[in-house]
Formats: sequence, C-alpha cells, structure tokens
Amino acid sequence: MREDIRGVAFDLDGTFYPNYRFYIRLIPFILKEWRYLLAFGNARTTLRKTFRDGNFYDLQAHFMSEILKKDGTVIKDRTEKIIYRGWEPLFKKVKPYPHVRETLGALKAAGLTLGLLSDFPAELKLEYLGLHEHWDTVICSEHTNRLKPDPAPFLELSRRMALPPEQILYVGNSVSYDIVGSKQVGMKAALISSPLRTHRRNTGNADFVFSDYRQLREFVLG
Repeated sequence: MREDIRGVAFDLDGTFYPNYRFYIRLIPFILKEWRYLLAFGNARTTLRKTFRDGNFYDLQAHFMSEILKKDGTVIKDRTEKIIYRGWEPLFKKVKPYPHVRETLGALKAAGLTLGLLSDFPAELKLEYLGLHEHWDTVICSEHTNRLKPDPAPFLELSRRMALPPEQILYVGNSVSYDIVGSKQVGMKAALISSPLRTHRRNTGNADFVFSDYRQLREFVLG
C-alpha cells in the first residue's frame, strides 16, 4: 500500500456510475422542465464564479427567480421538491460501475479513511446505489456555501477526514471541478475516464487516470 495516501475521497455523480445511465432516466423531466433546469444550471454557474454572502439555497433560488421571473421562495421550495428530492429515487435503477463495491471494501479493509464530497446531497443516492456502508464522512459542497472547484469544500473534506490534504487521494470524473479543485488544495487526484478517453490530452494534471475500478485499487493498495 502507498505510504503517502492515508485517505481516499470520491465524487459521486459520474464517478460511481456512467452519467448516461442517469440522464436516460431524466429525459421525461428534461422535456417537461427544460426552462427550469436551464435556470438551475445558470444559477449554479453564477455561484461557482463568484462567492456571495448568504445561505446557498436562498442565493440559488434568487438567481433562478431572476431568470424565471417568479418568487424566490416558491422557486426554493419547488427546487427542493422536484430536483433535490425528485431526482433521488431515480438512483434506485442506476447501476454503479463494475468493481466499485469491492474496491471501496478493499480500501476500507486496508485501514484507509474514506470520504465523499459531492455538489449534491449524497446520502440517499449512496443508499439507492448500494454504496452506503463504507464512509467515514460524507459531505455536500453546498453546505460550505461554495461549489467545486472552490477550495472551501475540499478543505472541509480534509478537516472532516482528519487528514492533511497531501495525504488524501480525491477521485472524480470532472477535470474542471474534481481534479482542479482537489489539486489546488494539495490533494492527489485520480480521474475516471472511459477506456476510449483514458489517454485524452486534458487530464488536469491528475496523478492517475483509470477506466476500471480494479486499476484504482491496484494504484492505491499495490
């Protein structure tokens, strides 16, 4: 086992399962609520670019209300209902990548601290995916009032894992959010990519690129 890694942390969406498996199930929602979804995405893009004082969910609703021309309180309640709570049951039918469970179990059995940092609430998703057993800490970046790749969520992850950033390997599927965010606070970073893109040019200076969770297990445990 590598002596320089004492903890492994993960993103969730697109990291534990291929994104297309979720997006296929989201098609009816997209067709019906495309304007709402577009406003949601634009609000989060704005919040990534500049930090604003205030409650994250209030700010998100404020920016969405400016786009949709509707009351912010109504927007906040509806977002909670149809996106945060509404999307979660879809994960009951989403299959994780092969060898995810075995890899998490092996890392935990080796004595490593396991953490998870997602830009969305993760607890129910992990339960529906059958991946809820192994964690020392699970956090949502929204609760830090920042979204990845801001340093704040990654530093909070490090604090909760009780490890310095340089002893943590962060695993994700997004170069812009996961790799850039974790590397800028001093973590090591692993990028999951499809076999056809494993040798892609832009890896965001990831320390390791893999397409099969057995490769990640071998990288960490030897």
